[in-house]
Amino acid sequence: MLSESVLCLLTEDLLIKVLDKLGSDRKSWRLVCKEFLRVESVTRKSVRILRIEFLLGLLQKYCNIETLDLSLCPRIADGAVSILLSQGSVSWTRGLKRLVLSRATGLGYAGLEVLIRACPLLEAVDVSHCWGYGDREAAALSCATRLRELNMDKCLGVTDIGLAKIAVGCSQLESLSLKWCLEISDLGIDLLCKKCLELKFLDISYLKVTSESLQPIAALLKLEVFVMVGCSSVDDAGLRFLEKGCPLLKAIDVSRCDCVSSSGLISVISGHGGLERMDAGYCLSELSAPLVKCLKNLKQLSIIRIDGVRVSDFILQTIGTNCKSLVELGLSKCIGVTNMGIMQLVSGCGNLKILDLTCCRFITDAAISTIADSCPDLVCLKLESCDMVTESFLYQLGSSCLLLEELDLTDCSGINDIALKYLSRCSEIVRLKLGLCTNISDIGLAHIACNCPRMTELDLYRCVYIGDGGLAALSSGCKKLTKLNVSYCNRITDRGMEYISHLGELSDLELRGLSNITSIGIKSVAVSCKRLADLDLKHCENIDDSGFWSLAVYSQNLRQINISNCIVSDAVLCMLMGNLKRLQDAKLVRLAKVTVKGLELALRACCGRIKKVKLQRSLRFLLPSEILETIHARGCKIRWD
Repeated sequence: MLSESVLCLLTEDLLIKVLDKLGSDRKSWRLVCKEFLRVESVTRKSVRILRIEFLLGLLQKYCNIETLDLSLCPRIADGAVSILLSQGSVSWTRGLKRLVLSRATGLGYAGLEVLIRACPLLEAVDVSHCWGYGDREAAALSCATRLRELNMDKCLGVTDIGLAKIAVGCSQLESLSLKWCLEISDLGIDLLCKKCLELKFLDISYLKVTSESLQPIAALLKLEVFVMVGCSSVDDAGLRFLEKGCPLLKAIDVSRCDCVSSSGLISVISGHGGLERMDAGYCLSELSAPLVKCLKNLKQLSIIRIDGVRVSDFILQTIGTNCKSLVELGLSKCIGVTNMGIMQLVSGCGNLKILDLTCCRFITDAAISTIADSCPDLVCLKLESCDMVTESFLYQLGSSCLLLEELDLTDCSGINDIALKYLSRCSEIVRLKLGLCTNISDIGLAHIACNCPRMTELDLYRCVYIGDGGLAALSSGCKKLTKLNVSYCNRITDRGMEYISHLGELSDLELRGLSNITSIGIKSVAVSCKRLADLDLKHCENIDDSGFWSLAVYSQNLRQINISNCIVSDAVLCMLMGNLKRLQDAKLVRLAKVTVKGLELALRACCGRIKKVKLQRSLRFLLPSEILETIHARGCKIRWD
């Protein structure tokens, strides 16, 4: 009673200020009292819909939203949009500025146009991975005349005609991503650049455009970020168009452009002294000395990614000398990286925060110790397959790099429990990858669990000495874990599953090949881990129908599931596929107890919702063609194993 009287004294302005300070605790806050609930409803600016059946109620409740995310609603369709806009008040549409429809392949051009026209203030739309979208959908998008941001990645049916409609209707566009829109050519890009003069960000990755497209792009006076990954028909002649164009260019990505050489990049650099980021991975045979020398003129260059390129000690030393402002460097799979080169590099680049040395196999403790000494602000270090490093470097890392948040030690065989003890001093660790580190055990994992409470992602793939004891430590020390991979850690039993069930924030869980877990363990996870969205149970052969029944009943937020090589019956598979209303991706390969008829019924049960399904190749001609055609027509891709 006392608490209610105190709360009544707080004005709405004060309550809003309290709400702004809460961050992720909004849900708990609004459950305290009706006044808190009312204020949260009025001030909420974004809604991410997890289940379509709640859509109408939530939009009526949160009428002042500016962002609506429907990317997790695979069943959203034209009919649902019509109902949504015809039921009661639609005041929520008047202030909507951002609409996320990524992977909403069930929504066609008619529903899309109605939705777009109902939102007069719309500034950003994401229809990425709506692979069936074409020119009619592009025409619908062109109705958003205030549009400034548009993501159309993998809209495979959009041609130059559709792009022209968008260019004419949305002339205020500032950001446009066309990655994998394979039907767009030089003609469409030319028209786009003539109409959308406000463009600041443009991504034409994997388009079948030629160097001719770069001439109109060079005329974009406000372009700051240009991404053209995998444009295999663009060469140095195209890059030379940029030399005197795009005066505000800050970032360029030519990764995987096979016809681009150091000469082309030099021409870009020479015309853009304000360049801040350069990505050139897997496109250069080697990093030439003239190119590295040019980098000296880029006083603001902070990010370089040259993955897969041949380098030398001299080149790395020159980068260290010429690029003092670097905060991120990507050398993944670069040939020629040695201890000496890295030492010389970091001696000049003491501001590095992100360093990727994936598959630089000749790196040893000496180089990593120098990195730790020279780069105290390091936040992310990737050392996958650097199997010459041992616990010694982690002693130095744990002493010097106390801001470290992400560390990848996958397949580093020299890592052991002592190494994890040293690493545990980096208490800010958020993401840690230890897959294939076969010399670590529950003892080392306990050190991490006790000292790294901020951990959200942990990969223990094939760490064969990890068992129930390690999971017990995780469950008490790492409550914020959202992603966990313990595949092929065969010491884990149902008791370990019980510990995992205490991780209430868990969304992604990989349990592949755990031969000692049963339906009892899976039920405990299904009942308690309500946020679980991605579950891999491949080769978990001791889980029977009762375990899958538990998933069907309790795991209503599952979006992806892999039950290949599992023991499940026709009836329970049908129930599982029918009950999981948010399921978008299912892998159903080699289900020994499932008949062709049972699989057909399971596919019918989820038809219209599921977007990807993986099936055994031998069933391609056994399943009725009618069900396969129906699945495809409703926007589902079938992958045959």
